[in-house]
Amino acid sequence: MRVTSKKRRRVVVVGGGITGLSAAFYLQQEAKKNNLPIEIILIEASLRLGGKIQTLRKDGFIIERGPESFFDQSGSVRNLAANLGIEEDMVHHNTGQTYVAVGGELYPIPSGIMLGGAPQVSSFITSGLISLTGKIRAIGDLLLPKSPEKEDEPIGDFFRRRFGKEVVENLVEPLLAGTFAGDIDHLSIQAMFPQFFQLEKEHRSLLLGLKKNGKHLYPHIIGEQAYYETFQNGLETLVEALEKQIGACTILKGVRVEAIDKGLDDSMTIHVNNGTPIQADAVIMTSPFNATKEAFKAHHLMQDLPNMNYATIATVTMAFKREQIEKYKEAMSFFVSRNSDFVITSCTWSNRKWDNVAPDDCDLLRVYIGRVGDEAVVELSDTEIEKTVLQDLSRLLGIQDKPLFTVVTRWKQGMPQYTVGHEKRLHTMQKELMQQFPYVQIAGSSYEGISVPECVAQGKDAAQNILAKLLENE
Repeated sequence: MRVTSKKRRRVVVVGGGITGLSAAFYLQQEAKKNNLPIEIILIEASLRLGGKIQTLRKDGFIIERGPESFFDQSGSVRNLAANLGIEEDMVHHNTGQTYVAVGGELYPIPSGIMLGGAPQVSSFITSGLISLTGKIRAIGDLLLPKSPEKEDEPIGDFFRRRFGKEVVENLVEPLLAGTFAGDIDHLSIQAMFPQFFQLEKEHRSLLLGLKKNGKHLYPHIIGEQAYYETFQNGLETLVEALEKQIGACTILKGVRVEAIDKGLDDSMTIHVNNGTPIQADAVIMTSPFNATKEAFKAHHLMQDLPNMNYATIATVTMAFKREQIEKYKEAMSFFVSRNSDFVITSCTWSNRKWDNVAPDDCDLLRVYIGRVGDEAVVELSDTEIEKTVLQDLSRLLGIQDKPLFTVVTRWKQGMPQYTVGHEKRLHTMQKELMQQFPYVQIAGSSYEGISVPECVAQGKDAAQNILAKLLENE
């Protein structure tokens, strides 16, 4: 893109989470590189930038209130970090055993599964997580035909068909509930795990497909091992660097977009809750789908599409003295199956996963609670949540003492749910926008991936697409 524009354009980015920040950064970078006279305005409804990425640093602890790491398959975060000059601050996780809690006991997860690979035969056969009958049924994947061609189906149906009910209940569901807080009988296999959807098409058997092509599912690997990553001083390091870098942009915090209107020349008027409407030549919408849908209500855009469901969850971080937790010294984390009578959905020893997040004599546990259909616990008081979580940890880990401190962070309507048909709805939405608002791009966790790398990539793509369209019209 080496075309120089003389006409000054204004691009408004709606939403100051990681997608919006990435979009603003890449808009600014491309404008500088190509000498494009573009004014960038970023509008954020809350009083801070970063969205769900929030790092609390206190008394030698680094506590993540939202996401605590990322799996950078595409390298989008690493590339961004390099552009920001903070690549050297990136760190990858330590290794350790992951478990699933079934019926009050913790069972090791067979090797190879956590990062999308085929399980090692020996670890799968000896695992107590699945009964002999369940193991025989799972191995049946090697013999089963592939299903008739489908556009989409629930994740639960897909994996039950391939591996049987027990593997889904004791392995697939707890891993997904602990990660996405979703209901596997509604989440879309095509939107959430297109790589597995494609493996069945190409190889019939998922196990055979994983054995042949497993490494290609995740191209960003170091040697034989894929890594989760974060930053030495917490994930908010990325947000802080972005906010500093885009200082030349106009940043409006505590301002909510209420509606967007279109002029005769494809320019737009953005109506906000507390001030004069803002004129724009192009808009990048990174707000949640339901808010985006509301902004275009007067133009009947997206109104035939149902509102998106969002799970309400909470992170509960507890610090303990090392001697307070005597069991599972080698454990990194565990997930909890829905058919167990526990409130928590997952738990991670943050101090074992990451160096430098807690004093040497302390354990730092990070617990998730809440998932679709089981969200009432999130509405309890902090004291009640701490009590409830401690009861679960006492039964599972033998913890009897109270923590040194507890940090509870609620994320109401915080986790978008890609239900069956998500890809088709997204295509419809993009088509409608292209027809009526050609200078609007949508991006963010409601659309093409909820992870940090996916959101960064969407922000970058949206910025490049908008600039290309503006230049086409010169």
